[in-house]
Amino acid sequence: MASDSIPWRGPGDRDHPDLPLPPGPMPLRCDGGLRKRWRYVGFYGEAVMLCAARAEVGPAGTSFWVLWDRERNRELAHTVLRPGSREVAFDGPLLTIDAAGLHAELRLGEAEPIESICPSGEGWGWTRKRAGVPMSGQVEVPGRRLELDGFGVDDESAGYHARHTSWRWSAGVGTTSDGRPLAWNLVEGINDPAEKSERAIWVDGKPHEPARVAFEALDGVRFADGGRLGFSGEAERVRDDNFLLVRSSYRHRFGSFTGSLDGLDLREGLGVMESHAALW
Repeated sequence: MASDSIPWRGPGDRDHPDLPLPPGPMPLRCDGGLRKRWRYVGFYGEAVMLCAARAEVGPAGTSFWVLWDRERNRELAHTVLRPGSREVAFDGPLLTIDAAGLHAELRLGEAEPIESICPSGEGWGWTRKRAGVPMSGQVEVPGRRLELDGFGVDDESAGYHARHTSWRWSAGVGTTSDGRPLAWNLVEGINDPAEKSERAIWVDGKPHEPARVAFEALDGVRFADGGRLGFSGEAERVRDDNFLLVRSSYRHRFGSFTGSLDGLDLREGLGVMESHAALW
């Protein structure tokens, strides 16, 4: 592992560390760890929230999607445990979900990204995050067609993480008390050194890195300045899998936020709180 070159955060004034990184080839094993990679896209709107993801652990793969219809208080979700499934498909800026009972197309616009590469056990993890991403598209369910036009997050991650990895994560979009666009990506337990982490808060589309945060389970996030981002959950996806050599306990909650982020008072905020413990 190139331990002397990470943690690394970009875009920066120096090149990426000399590691196998997307979009280039990544061997199945490196630094004693199995390759993991995933992409998650979340759309957080007043009427509808939608997320979808594809993930790989070595040669195994899975995908899932969740729709939270806030207007009708209805949740739809599905998980596929097949690496070749095309139920959830990413093609650059286009997300397509083609499933029984739901069809969705969502196009992602431009937003300034951050990248981070951090140690994880004997290995390392890479991530590229964008929050406050403009998104538009449609969702069709039996008897209902929904137009989507708003903002969300795009998470691309890969690496050779520690065999046991556990984290809490929050991402969302909203506005400050003075009306500026706001978005965030906050984490504890993965890619979270004191500096050069994946933590980021976007104000008017420009990201900055806050100090380390402390999660209060999935109920809120505390900041170094004493501020607190409070969360009110509305819909939850729970998934526990035990495949002996690979295990996962996953919690994903859509909802709304109040409070402040790193000194920024929040007028309104929507997004997600997540916890994931994995043996992989």
